[in-house]
Amino acid sequence: MRLRDYTPQGYNARHILILIVPMIVFVVSMTLYFFYTHVEQVNEKLSRGVADELAFLEQQRKDDPENWPQLTAGFQQSGLMDVSFTPGVSQFQTPEGSDCCIELGRELSRRFPERPLTYRYLPGDLLTVRMVMPDGLLEARMDRKRVIIINAHIFIVWTVAFSILLLVTSYLFLRNQVKSILQLSWAADAFGRGEDVPDYKPSGAIEVRKAARSLLRMRNRIRRYADQRTAMLAGVSHDLRTPLSRLKLELALAPKDYDTGPAKKDIEEMERMLDGYLAFARGEEGEQPVQSDLAAIAREAVIAAGARCKLELVAAAPVPMRLRQLAMKRAISNLANNAADHGKHVRVMVSAASGEAVVTVEDDGPGIPPGFYEDAFRPFSRLDASRNQNVSGVGLGLTIARDTARAHGGDVTLGKSELGGLRATLRLPLESNRQKNVADEED
Repeated sequence: MRLRDYTPQGYNARHILILIVPMIVFVVSMTLYFFYTHVEQVNEKLSRGVADELAFLEQQRKDDPENWPQLTAGFQQSGLMDVSFTPGVSQFQTPEGSDCCIELGRELSRRFPERPLTYRYLPGDLLTVRMVMPDGLLEARMDRKRVIIINAHIFIVWTVAFSILLLVTSYLFLRNQVKSILQLSWAADAFGRGEDVPDYKPSGAIEVRKAARSLLRMRNRIRRYADQRTAMLAGVSHDLRTPLSRLKLELALAPKDYDTGPAKKDIEEMERMLDGYLAFARGEEGEQPVQSDLAAIAREAVIAAGARCKLELVAAAPVPMRLRQLAMKRAISNLANNAADHGKHVRVMVSAASGEAVVTVEDDGPGIPPGFYEDAFRPFSRLDASRNQNVSGVGLGLTIARDTARAHGGDVTLGKSELGGLRATLRLPLESNRQKNVADEED
């Protein structure tokens, strides 16, 4: 059990969580501390002052009963409390609740331990205290602000308001930072598919811009390497085609009674090998993705294979997506021709489901043992022990198909066909699912 299994996976969500959790802990802690220290202490002091005033009134009534009315009138004029006295009352006729202010009840019980008394709130933010004295009932009414802080909640309101303001400000700032990271991820994904992103510019924090510049430098280095490799192999191909052309000319001028068939076949095979090497090295460099129909491309790609076997094509609905058309046509053609080389019945299916496009090519040939599936994708691998040794080719068909699929963000896998032979499955993410995967990777 790991903590990250129960926390958000996205950078944005994690950052917000990092902000919210300490903020909630801070607000709750400050609120509890404020109410259980400052507010309680202030209420206790206010209640002690009210209890002292009531004790003073009781003492003055004992010591100087004649001036007691003037004293209560002075209390009323000063706004402290309205005091009334009912002689002869020794008990309450209707007991009233007295749990409105704990601090006041504690101070009154400490000052008047033997006196029956009660206190409660009245409409209009008033507080009344009734207490039985030796000669009657004393009742005092006052503003309840004299015993409690009635606006303590304002502290919570302002704390929550400033916390929300801080969170909103942090989120707006964070959104720009996350946007830069998502743009970098989108650019990296586009570069990986061989697309140019001319309008991409590093932005965001220093670390993000540094990573973006490193990505651009890496892309340029890879392009230079690919261009050099392509140019080198193109030169080698050109140099080799020259002696091949001379050989073809010599064979054309050979005596008619001389059997040139095997030599011509060897030369044609060498030319096909050169074309395969060059195509593998070039990888359709320079071709930009355009909006295309994968089903239409597949129909064109399997025409040559259909002339050599019984071909079944299942592509009912169009599958629109961005593709490098020539590269994808070559990849599907390689899969179909590979199946036609080893089987008599080939089935090609094109479909789209669960955010991805799928091209499946099956044959009824001898197949490949599961342990050799990955070996079949290695360049120049022929797997002659499992497949027909008399089949022409240089062992680059599956390699080029997988490279093309991966350049589009997908892959090619092998498996057992329902027809009895080999099944090659080419999967490509659709544009909406590709964007979602980029966002998930950032999460």
